[in-house]
Amino acid sequence: MLPPLAPTHPHPLTLHGHTRVDPYYWLRDKSDPATLAYLTAENTYMEAVMAHTKPLQETLYQEMVGRIQETDVEVPVKKGPYFYYTRTEAGKQYPLFCRKKDNLDAPEEITLDLNQLAEGKDFLKLGVYKVSPDHQWLAYSLDEDGSELFTIHFKNLTTGEVLPTRIPNTTYTGEWANDNVTYFYTTLDAAKRPYRLHRYSFATGHTLLFQEDDPVFLVSLEKTRDDAYLFLNVGSIETSEIYFLSADTPEGDFHVIHPRQKGLEYKVSHHTGTFYLVTNDQAKNFKVMTAPATRPSKDNWTELIPHRAEVRIDGVDLFAGHLVVYQRENGLRTIHITDFATEESHAVTFPEPAYTYFEGDNPEFDTPLVRFTYESMTTPDTVYDYNMTTREMTLKKRKPVQGGFDPNNYQAERLMAPAQDGTLIPISLVYRKGFTRDGNAPCLLYGYGSYGASMDPYFLINAISLLDRGFVYAIAHIRGGEEMGRAWYENGKFLHKKNTFTDFIDCGRYLIAERYTASERMAIMGRSAGGLLIGAVINLAPDLAKVAFAGVPFVDVITTMLDTTIPLTAGEFEEWGNPQNEEYYWYMLSYSPYDNVEAKDYPHLLVTSGLNDPRVQYFEPTKWVAKLRAMKTDNNRLLLKTNMGAGHAGASGRYDYLREIAFDYAFIIDSLGVGREGQRSK
Repeated sequence: MLPPLAPTHPHPLTLHGHTRVDPYYWLRDKSDPATLAYLTAENTYMEAVMAHTKPLQETLYQEMVGRIQETDVEVPVKKGPYFYYTRTEAGKQYPLFCRKKDNLDAPEEITLDLNQLAEGKDFLKLGVYKVSPDHQWLAYSLDEDGSELFTIHFKNLTTGEVLPTRIPNTTYTGEWANDNVTYFYTTLDAAKRPYRLHRYSFATGHTLLFQEDDPVFLVSLEKTRDDAYLFLNVGSIETSEIYFLSADTPEGDFHVIHPRQKGLEYKVSHHTGTFYLVTNDQAKNFKVMTAPATRPSKDNWTELIPHRAEVRIDGVDLFAGHLVVYQRENGLRTIHITDFATEESHAVTFPEPAYTYFEGDNPEFDTPLVRFTYESMTTPDTVYDYNMTTREMTLKKRKPVQGGFDPNNYQAERLMAPAQDGTLIPISLVYRKGFTRDGNAPCLLYGYGSYGASMDPYFLINAISLLDRGFVYAIAHIRGGEEMGRAWYENGKFLHKKNTFTDFIDCGRYLIAERYTASERMAIMGRSAGGLLIGAVINLAPDLAKVAFAGVPFVDVITTMLDTTIPLTAGEFEEWGNPQNEEYYWYMLSYSPYDNVEAKDYPHLLVTSGLNDPRVQYFEPTKWVAKLRAMKTDNNRLLLKTNMGAGHAGASGRYDYLREIAFDYAFIIDSLGVGREGQRSK
């Protein structure tokens, strides 16, 4: 079967005296039957090309399902008199949300069963799940097509009745006031930007409280752990403005803490009349300030923890007796705790030299316990309760990995690869013991490198299917993330963005030079902004790897960043730059994957997309594949896989998601020609 070739309709785009001709601009029209016909044809071709891998896909899927404990219970979280938790049942796609009152031996109440709500639907995603302070009401929201447009519902947890009230076009944030009848939520504008804050009362209905008209700024909401305040967060990528309101007076007015000041960021928490602010005010790696809640303006900020060049402060947690500071030192996340009574501070000790953790759900204020989830490339997700007073760490649960998994069979390493400018780029990698560094092992190199998002050395349960086939799995901690501090991020954005791409290439070259793999044995992978990374890399260094995977890739940089009707565009001027500025235009044009496709050989390439994706519109990967198909000079596979009923994250059900991963891995394994033991298949 021949691959589909999209018809060309040259569309000129002129800016700064320069005209680009886009032959596939017409694919932006989802309502055009020709667009849907083309996407369907690409999917049909993809299925035909991959038909011979069906047995491998099924084997991979069964391996992945065989590793999860299908019927399982997450660690309960105490909030007031209740213990809240989720659990899964074998064969069911979605979790059940449950609670027990007073103790874990009490009868179970199912507060929400997503499986029932998903009946007859191809997609279902939960947005907010917020229980009122008196534990009588549940506000929850659902997205039914992957568009990330959520509709809020209210459920009486005593009677089980779901009110007829529906609030559409909402986002991921919402909070109850302390009166148990008032709920605050945010809605989106035409570009799907959260821009309005509303108050809804069971008694008085809806009230619009705030509207942000600057398209660069987004609106969100949170509540302090002690339930004292609601915070309205109005922020861009580089600037913060936060308003506060007593949660006891929902009819009152929000008051600003510090008006927006370009480039100044801050986050706020509360403890007994004092606001704690994490800010970058004259502090690149952030510092901690305090201010009276009655007089929180910047003039009254007092330094508590100073800026340190070698430590990046990620955030703080406040408990009745303790201050918890989440930090990043030498590329690793750390936790420091201060006892308010004694003023003594200490660091939490972790058992491995390379690891990461994620802050847990800690709704209780008056407790000596802080919960977090620890993991490494060989240690599955492990939930700990840490006693901040006694300094004892209690294991609550380690994620079960079935199928005979033994962490002692695997080895992790941390390498430092020299970049073109001499900067040392960390690489975290893992492989099965018995691995030989002779250049024959297949390798999957993963990267992201945008928005300051750090790709820490995490445990990837599905990658065991690769490791057991002889793969090395590696994460390149490239600039554009924040693994090594704020400067690491700043040196991978705006007019330094190309560092992200060359760092990744240098990491790949280093793995080859050190004989962890070879170019004909390497696959590279990234999603979203990581898909941009892959697109740029295969233009710059098409010989780096034999196989590439670009998931929902942001590849049409200039055209998208010139169209502010597209979700996220205006807000991301502070990440990529605004191409209306001529300097940014030429720089972005020089790396935009779509604009730099050339008539040359490219690696085997799998590109995925979601028709309802609000973050990276489906037409970006679609146009990119069409242009590559017309111009590339090799006979390697080029596949576009569009999920016609989902969005940015792909399938919502856990089994459907695993089938997608099995497909992706089958493409990589088959394209590399890897057999069960990591040898080339015949």
